[in-house]
Amino acid sequence: MPPPRIRSIFHPSDFSESSEVAFAHALKVALVAGAELNVLHVSERGDSQWEDFPGVRQMLERWHVLPPESPRRAVPALGIQVRKVLTQHRDPVAACLGYLEKNPTDLVVLATHRHEGRARWLTRSVAQPLARESRLMTLFIPVGLEGFVSRADGSVSLRNVLVPVARAPDPAAAVHAASLTASGLERDSVKFTILHVGDSGATPPLPLEGRDGWTWDQITRHGDVADTILGTAGERKADLIVMTTEGRHGFLDALRGSTTEQVLRHAACPLLAIPAARKA
Repeated sequence: MPPPRIRSIFHPSDFSESSEVAFAHALKVALVAGAELNVLHVSERGDSQWEDFPGVRQMLERWHVLPPESPRRAVPALGIQVRKVLTQHRDPVAACLGYLEKNPTDLVVLATHRHEGRARWLTRSVAQPLARESRLMTLFIPVGLEGFVSRADGSVSLRNVLVPVARAPDPAAAVHAASLTASGLERDSVKFTILHVGDSGATPPLPLEGRDGWTWDQITRHGDVADTILGTAGERKADLIVMTTEGRHGFLDALRGSTTEQVLRHAACPLLAIPAARKA
């Protein structure tokens, strides 16, 4: 099953520079998809100000999407809606989960720390309802990296995409999402690498979209799965890794300790995680 059309994007922000990088990716996707963007900041002491939010118009003006000193109404005129939400809660993750329960979304975009055990978003404080029911497509931007969307001018540097595959979970959604991401961001020249780790005979058949300027390279490697994915990502200079993930209790539980989480912990580029379709 292909991932759904993106109509709504959720971006939790802590107002850090890393969150601004993730915000730029969320804004770019919202712009090209004509989607609603919800930006949530959670303050434990309630001392944050509206002025602390990343400036939507300022960034779009810097990207030359809007002229200087554009009025607020100029943003909706572009076909997107941006909503900023400021809330007070002692547990930011619980606040995000509560918000998502009331405001369904198609894509989560967030900054995540590397080399510190499990990513902060994937701590045990994540409530079961979201892990069990939401199964959200999530774009993780590792802290310290700029990703593939420039904060300075909005340009996209998506040239090499790595899609690790296996027979289970079904990789078709990840392959489709990789194609959709490249086409949605209007990338005319992209090298996709389909990586299977293990027996070459176990590589599943895949629906690869043919397009001028796109190449699909299917390779098989042997070794530890996570290490091989990370090594291939470095070798191919991947700008994005796209993976399907699944688990017994839901998407976020699936990431805990899984191959996807291990790759996320050390990835040197953004990772787009696609929840596997539920089995009937």
